[in-house]
Parts: sequence; structure tokens; C-alpha cells
Amino acid sequence: MKERNKNKARILLVEDDENLGYILKDYLEISDYFVNLQRNGIAGLEAFKEDDFDICILDIMMPLKDGFSLAEDIRKIHSSIPIIFLTAKTLKEDKIKGFKIGADDFITKPFSSEELSLRIEAILRRFNFQDNLNLIQDTFKIGKFTFVYSNQNLEFEGEKHSLTRKEAELLKLLCVNKNKLLRREDILISIWGSDDYFMGRSMDVYITKLRKHLKRDENIKIVNIHGRGFKLEDNSEL
Repeated sequence: MKERNKNKARILLVEDDENLGYILKDYLEISDYFVNLQRNGIAGLEAFKEDDFDICILDIMMPLKDGFSLAEDIRKIHSSIPIIFLTAKTLKEDKIKGFKIGADDFITKPFSSEELSLRIEAILRRFNFQDNLNLIQDTFKIGKFTFVYSNQNLEFEGEKHSLTRKEAELLKLLCVNKNKLLRREDILISIWGSDDYFMGRSMDVYITKLRKHLKRDENIKIVNIHGRGFKLEDNSEL
């Protein structure tokens, strides 16, 4: 049994293809990650409950519990952990479903181990970048709302609501640029790491979620500037 290295990023890899699973595990360990490999969704969920991980890589088509169901269960335990889906499908509907659950990336089989490693690195780097933003500003006043980024809390008249990691990242970008246009491509690159079609659909889902959270104050609106981006308008300051 390998000794745990606390300085290594810890990956939960759930893949039912035995050969592919071991190939990916070996490559990622050579790339200096700690990898816990499981063969089905139920075993993957138990492993997630028993240990701390920095990122999850989940195959979609698995026995006992599929990757989408596993991701939903993981999100109930840890709403912000990055998730990459591995899929043999290229259906648009599957990707949209995955991003609604909270996927950070999709990789379509076949793919190279190097590609997977680079995508993991990019996501972890992006999450570390977002964490470092805490040092600049952490608490924002938006009309009657108080938003604390570090604990992902949105408070309205004493009532607190917990945001997901993606919701908190997106709201922070909007707050930093309050009453200013925030371009779609800037949001996508900063939070999703890519500005392709599927990432854009995922962003639109999260914009809708934030609008629902903020609708309790009629002075606060996230305005869609057609073809350009979004603006968080705080009319209470006018």
C-alpha cells in the first residue's frame, strides 16, 4: 500500500473498464497525483464518503449507479468539488444534463492520458485562482443582500442561503464588476476554462439560478446584454 502524500492532489477515479481504469491510474500517479480507483458508482460513493478528494473523474455508463447519479450524490455531500465526466457518447443532451448537475468538464472517449492530465491541471489551477481571490475581497453588499464568497453564503434580511461553488464564483465575478458589462467569454474562461457552446449553456443555467436567488430584492437584476454578456445592476445605489 502506498503511503499517502498530503501534498499531492487527490483524485477519485470511477471507471468500470478495468484496463482503462488502471492505465489512467498509473499515468496520473506518474504525474504525481494520488488516485483512488473504483469500478462502479456505489463503490465510488463509499470511497468519497470515507476520504477527502480534490477532484472527481467519473465515467457515465457504469453498473449499479451511473456517473450522473453518482455526481448528484457527491454534490449533496460536497457542493463545490470539481467533477470531470468521461463518456463514450457525444450527445448534446448528455453534456447539457452533466453541466446542469455541475460538471466542470467532459472528455469524450477515446482520449489520451496526457489530455486528461492537462485538463485536471487546468481545473485545479482555476480553482486555486478563485481561492486566491479571497485575499482581495470576500464580502459584498448587493442591495439588501450580503454575499460572503469564502463560505458561499448569500444572506437576505437575516436569512442565509448556501450557494454552490459555481454559483459563488459567478456571483463574485458579477459583484466585482457590479453595474458594468461582464463579457460572456471572460466569464467562461475565468470560471469554466473554455468558451465553447456547452460551457456557455452551463453558464446560462447558473445565471438563471442566481436570478432566482436575487429576485427577492427588486432593485437587483442580472441583465443580459444581447450577444455581449451580463451586467449585475444594483439600482439601490442610484
